[in-house]
Amino acid sequence: MPALQRLTPDHADALLTFERENRAYFARSVPDRGDDYFARFAARHAALLAEQETGRCHFHLLVDDDGRVLGRFNLVDVADGAADLGYRVAERAAGRGLATAGVRQVCDLARDAYGLVRLTASATLDNAGSLTVLRRAGFTPVGEVLLDGRPGLRHVRELAGSPRSPSAPAPPPAPRRRTPSCGT
Repeated sequence: MPALQRLTPDHADALLTFERENRAYFARSVPDRGDDYFARFAARHAALLAEQETGRCHFHLLVDDDGRVLGRFNLVDVADGAADLGYRVAERAAGRGLATAGVRQVCDLARDAYGLVRLTASATLDNAGSLTVLRRAGFTPVGEVLLDGRPGLRHVRELAGSPRSPSAPAPPPAPRRRTPSCGT
C-alpha cells in the first residue's frame, strides 16, 4: 500500500530515479527541469531539506512497498496560513486515483499538521488529469492564469471551518508568482 512520507535525506536515490524515469512524461504537461537539475541533484535535494526545516515548504513523497517513489506532493511558499500545492505522479501510477488520494492527504496534513487554512494550485487547461484531480480533491477554480506562457486555471481550497457555500463568491485570485521561492 503506497504511503505518503515527508521528504528525508534517505529519499534522495529513489527520488532521483523517479525524476529520471518520468522526465519525458512530465515534460508533456509541465516545463522540463533541465539537465542541470539532474547534474546537481544531490545539492538540490540538500537545499530542499534545508528549506523544509524553515517551515516555508513541506515536501512529501508517495512511496510504494518497495521504496519506489510514485509521486511528489509539495506545499511551497507557506505564509499567512496559506501555501501553493504542486504535485506530480509517475506515469506507471497514473489513472489509479493516486494523485487524488495524495492531494487529499496533503490537504489534511496542511490543515492538521501545518496549521494552514488555504491552499492554491494551478494547472494548464490542456492538463485534463490535473484539473480533474484538483476538482475531485475539493479545489474550486477562481481565475485564469498563464503558466509558462500557457493558459491555465488557478484553484483554491479552504481547509479550516465550514466549506464555502455554493452561492458565496469565490475568493479573488491572489497574484501568481512566476517562480516559487521554495524549490520543487
